[in-house]
Amino acid sequence: MLKNILSIAGRPGLYRLVNRGKNMLIVESVSTGKRTPAYAHDKVISLGDISIYTDEGDVPLSDVLETVKAKNEGQPVDIKALGKDSDVREYFAGILPDFDRDKVYTSDIKKLLTWYNQLLAAGITEFASKEEEGQEESPETSTDTEESK
Repeated sequence: MLKNILSIAGRPGLYRLVNRGKNMLIVESVSTGKRTPAYAHDKVISLGDISIYTDEGDVPLSDVLETVKAKNEGQPVDIKALGKDSDVREYFAGILPDFDRDKVYTSDIKKLLTWYNQLLAAGITEFASKEEEGQEESPETSTDTEESK
């Protein structure tokens, strides 16, 4: 699900990939629905490609967002109410206890929580990828079509 959601450096908010053109992407703002081009020189990253450093390795962003959703019972996070940086880090430790405290900055945590709130506001509540389920179903359907021939 997060593979088609993009973050573009220098632009506020998140974007949904609509189409690909020559040397550009057509993206749609998740919050406003306005479509704009993102060119080859823009730094674009898919949320599906982001992971959070931990002491044991990396945890995909989708797993972290699912944990945030579970902790907040599907409600938005009030980032301002968390207060100081130390309180934000303590809150995040409740979500991902073994996050690497040297590599994960407070600004990264705030950005992650902001993305979570933006995705919820856009009606996107399923963060985990369903690609594995789709891959399991496709061989079965191809087998059915072969048997029917």
